[in-house]
Amino acid sequence: MNKVKDSILEFMRKEAYKPLSAEELAKYFEIDRKQIGQFLSILDEMEEEGLLFKTHKDKYGIPERMNLVIGKLQGHSKGYGFVLPEDTTLSDIYISADNLNGAMHNDRVVAKIIRPAIPGKTAEGEIIKILKRANTKLVGTFEKNNYFGFVVPDDKRIYQDIFVSKSNVNGAKNGDKVIVEVTKWPEKRRNPEGKIVEVLGKKDKPGIDILSIIRKYDLPEEFPKEVEDYTEQIPEEIPEKEIKRRRDLRNLKIVTIDGEDAKDLDDAVSIEKLPDGKFKLGVHIADVTYYVKEKSPLDKEALKRGTSVYLVDRVIPMLPRKLSNGVCSLNPKVDRLTLSCVMTIDQNGRVVDYEIFESIIKTCERMTYTDVTKILRDNDEELCKRYDYLIEDFRNMEELCNILNRKRTLRGALDFDFEECKVILDEKGKPIEIKPYEREIANRIIEEFMIVCNETIAEHMFWTGIPFVYRIHEDPDSEKILRFAEFAHNLGYRVKFGKDVHPKMLQDILEAAKGKREQPIIDMLLLRSLKQARYSPDCTGHFGLASKYYCHFTSPIRRYPDLIIHRIIKEFLKGKIDEKRIEKLRSLVEKAAKQSSDTERIADEAERETEDLKKVEYMADRIGEVYTGIISSVTHFGMFVELPNTIEGLIHISNLADDYYIFDENIYALIGEETRKIYRLGDEVKVKVVKADVENRTIDFALVEDEQEIEARH
Repeated sequence: MNKVKDSILEFMRKEAYKPLSAEELAKYFEIDRKQIGQFLSILDEMEEEGLLFKTHKDKYGIPERMNLVIGKLQGHSKGYGFVLPEDTTLSDIYISADNLNGAMHNDRVVAKIIRPAIPGKTAEGEIIKILKRANTKLVGTFEKNNYFGFVVPDDKRIYQDIFVSKSNVNGAKNGDKVIVEVTKWPEKRRNPEGKIVEVLGKKDKPGIDILSIIRKYDLPEEFPKEVEDYTEQIPEEIPEKEIKRRRDLRNLKIVTIDGEDAKDLDDAVSIEKLPDGKFKLGVHIADVTYYVKEKSPLDKEALKRGTSVYLVDRVIPMLPRKLSNGVCSLNPKVDRLTLSCVMTIDQNGRVVDYEIFESIIKTCERMTYTDVTKILRDNDEELCKRYDYLIEDFRNMEELCNILNRKRTLRGALDFDFEECKVILDEKGKPIEIKPYEREIANRIIEEFMIVCNETIAEHMFWTGIPFVYRIHEDPDSEKILRFAEFAHNLGYRVKFGKDVHPKMLQDILEAAKGKREQPIIDMLLLRSLKQARYSPDCTGHFGLASKYYCHFTSPIRRYPDLIIHRIIKEFLKGKIDEKRIEKLRSLVEKAAKQSSDTERIADEAERETEDLKKVEYMADRIGEVYTGIISSVTHFGMFVELPNTIEGLIHISNLADDYYIFDENIYALIGEETRKIYRLGDEVKVKVVKADVENRTIDFALVEDEQEIEARH
């Protein structure tokens, strides 16, 4: 069927092609009466997939030749939206509220360009077809009156409330968190309609907040019975036959280094410094595919989930806990099956030799980032004594980490310095502490070792020509990067690139901004100028890492792409891949790459939302408290201030009462018209918490100095 589709597309891409009807296309392709039904089904399928577009005169063409764009609609709380094109070479398209034509956030749509992009202004379009609805069920708060009700969606990008008739309320009470099923889609000046299918509970009841987010993103809470039954049959013991078949590394000093609360330990490392000064680095990854067989219920469920999701109070794993925390996890002092990549690396960070093989290991310690950092940075006496037999290994790891990092920096890999945070909850899920999570030397050791391993595996498999799942990061959009360059130039940074940009040029700006007041906004604006990394069957390189070959090999317990490439690597090592299997793998890696990219986006959004929720909840108990923070962003409507605990709040321009402030977009500053007082990026300010809106995930601050000045004047 793919060959028929390819032939149709090839024909339509010819310059001389003009839209034809189904009958005309059938005649051109010499389709006989017996085949006509199947041919029409293929055309319908291609139309549903967005490969073809059927005009109101029932003629078929390809969207790109008809001034049409296929993409996902990203809604906005104010009613407008943007189409994010599937063709990553195209820029986003603005859609006004009047031109949405019933489309909702995340719908897959066809947009017609009604005004092309001009310098400084994005293209404008109109939704002319909805290919796939995204929001069949929504989570929201039910608001009831005597005759009917509305569900106000939790996702503010769905700006219309869902109308619910009295007969479809199904026991929901005012203020309940509910799931509503959409029964009628919106039309111009008409809200969508729906029926309540589940009541989650009162919106302020403990646990309902996170449950609502889980349901909003349709995250799976339980594994299907078929998967649980299959998992139960997996033996804990490794058969002797399997042990004998593999290379035995149980005599090596191999350790895991992870966070204190990590349960799924899928990577372990070993190191040896050779007499000639080179390093022998071993990266040993849990052999999940030994347990997760292709096409098994476990494999199908893992593909469907795509990734583990790390919410603020729980993990929703890709694999059942018997595997993720048990037989696959590289727990200390127990035999585990692994896939090893052992690399010889010289003093310049070049991998001069490597081997990839199936192995069996027994890690000697379960180390934490904190303890390894204390050993290397602080020479902690107690820890050094306890792990004395590993001290030399840790020193060698640090030395190799610095060599690898220096090599990546020289080639121009981007190194953003965003501060992550750790949210600590009590037993009821209430946030009791929020603190920065620091990337210490131990974290960086593992980061560098995993990157060099991923690059080695990707390059090795690229040259085999076998279908594979790569991790790619495409070159940035030239218009966005030029806007960033202009901003950096206005702040006094030397910018020396035109339309073609190498990551090294951008890294030079990041490096120059380090430690300066404008660093947060430089980092943030550059990140926004880049495309998102994704999975792909094509090895097109990773811009951010300045790497030609890259994949995700090191986390098969929690990421499906890693799992499927382990399967491919093992088949290749055994010489089991023939032409028939290559054809099958092409289809498998394409599906896995698309599915995993989609589930990764969903997981990221859900994780970020639970974190934002708890940050606002934390500040809601601290109204009136005063903090010192740094101005992290300045806009025409005010300025954002970041506190030392990473929480950010807005000082709205209307709360700057001592003057009328004008936004200078060249230097990202607010300047008082009369006083000439300037609020710049990186300025330290004292703020008071005035509002924390849990529903909308927003925090408002007021300047303490302003209040004092107003009181003084009165």
